[in-house]
Amino acid sequence: QVQLVDSGGGLVQAGDSLRLSCAVLGRTINTLAMGWFRQAPPGKEREFVAAIRWSDGSTDYADSVKGRFTMSRDNVKNMVYLQMNSLKPEDTAIYYCARASSFGLRSQPSTYGYWGQGTQVTVSS
Repeated sequence: QVQLVDSGGGLVQAGDSLRLSCAVLGRTINTLAMGWFRQAPPGKEREFVAAIRWSDGSTDYADSVKGRFTMSRDNVKNMVYLQMNSLKPEDTAIYYCARASSFGLRSQPSTYGYWGQGTQVTVSS
């Protein structure tokens, strides 16, 4: 079994930075990719933010966060991170880390079979 525990959210002002963390617990071998998604408001479809291929660390980003967010991984500690700089009010959402369970598109929620519990990020103007 795999469990994801994400953390690091909070209330910040526009222009500030936050770093989200996600611990990957349990059976971690054969991790294909990890992703970050966000959802705002609750009930809306989850939006792709970033993804990283576990083997070589290659990353993909949504256009809305390119140049501001950086995803990284520590494959010794089984952690992934999302460094978020120059935050904007429209970045306000619940952020979820996810672990891919197939070789599908890394930007699609259906590619991911494991999800963290979510961490709230609120950016005030």
